[in-house]
Amino acid sequence: MNKHKVLVNKQNESICNTYGRYPVNVTEAKGSRLWDLDGREYIDLLSGISVANLGHCRDDLAALMAEQACKLVMVSNLFYQEEQVECAEKLLATCDADKVFFCNSGAEANEAAIKLARKYMRTIKKRDAYEIITLEGSFHGRTLATLTATGQTGPIKEGYDPLPEGFSYAPADDIDAMAAMVSDKTAAIMIEIVQGEGGIKPLAHDYVKSLAKIAKDKDILLIVDEVQSGLCRTGKWWAHQHYGITPDIFTSAKALANGLPMGAMLATDKVAKGFTPGSHATTFGGGALVSKVSSKVLDIMTEEKIADRAAELGDFFIKEALKIKDKHPGKIVSVRGLGLMLGIELGFDGNEIFSKLRDEGFILNLTKGKILRLLPALTIDRADLVSFLKTLDKAFNEMD
Repeated sequence: MNKHKVLVNKQNESICNTYGRYPVNVTEAKGSRLWDLDGREYIDLLSGISVANLGHCRDDLAALMAEQACKLVMVSNLFYQEEQVECAEKLLATCDADKVFFCNSGAEANEAAIKLARKYMRTIKKRDAYEIITLEGSFHGRTLATLTATGQTGPIKEGYDPLPEGFSYAPADDIDAMAAMVSDKTAAIMIEIVQGEGGIKPLAHDYVKSLAKIAKDKDILLIVDEVQSGLCRTGKWWAHQHYGITPDIFTSAKALANGLPMGAMLATDKVAKGFTPGSHATTFGGGALVSKVSSKVLDIMTEEKIADRAAELGDFFIKEALKIKDKHPGKIVSVRGLGLMLGIELGFDGNEIFSKLRDEGFILNLTKGKILRLLPALTIDRADLVSFLKTLDKAFNEMD
């Protein structure tokens, strides 16, 4: 039995079967490259699902991890820690938020956002408003609350009833439907500017601006989930900055420490007053090690103008992918995205071509059965994107 099958068998015996895994055993990663047990090289166009935005295993981040691990890893949030304060200040400098709550994941960040919205309404605004309106097709996490906030049906929710009350779903880009759903029980509207798991769908600019106006006019909160779209992914620090809005709360995780588990909920000073000592907490969130690494990540993104790079490469990719769309009528329905948050919707079931691309050495994602989702490192070489596009074009030629 080969090494791959041995590992698969051992994993099946010891780890819960909750993932549809790719038939690849990754043993090493560097930049935008992965290597498997047999030493085969892959171009990584997924980066841990928008996690390794600066590429895998950077020497400077690895050295910093080792140095900080010998000084202080974590002591809980019962203590003041300079690493955490430094990270918070740098993170807040990228946006219009005033306060940050550190946690460990995107789901936890979104959970904190939901809790803060309800707490703020009840303790500061003195209103019994608790309902969160999200969008159909959205994805916000897998805790019970964030799973319920997710505007999808099917296996993702099956078997977990009863789910928490207080969530409803509006169709995306339909402002009249959203306006009709807001009531005196509404605490917040929660959106992804670009739906990731939903198929790389950027919301219309006018719609987002109108949502912000509804929230202001109705005196409710606007929450933006930036777990996947934040930290330069879309060509700006945060996707909502493309739309000229200031959320009351927004969330981050994934790329925040370039692979170490870290999340954050950011809020205006006014709304953050909803949290007081004892009202919310976490053991590991914002520990010294992850905070130190995150600070360095933010420095690199600033110094190397990573957002500008993502915008430039994203524009290039979409332009070239549209040429392939025109060349092969019916094969591609649409090419969409912002920056290097990219989706290619196919006009047919995508499983075969997805597998073919993997066999050709490209790691990406297939969502909704027909959307090729690309979330490459923002430091990826242009040549790697060109190589993928040529391989996709070749695959279409073979189909023809």
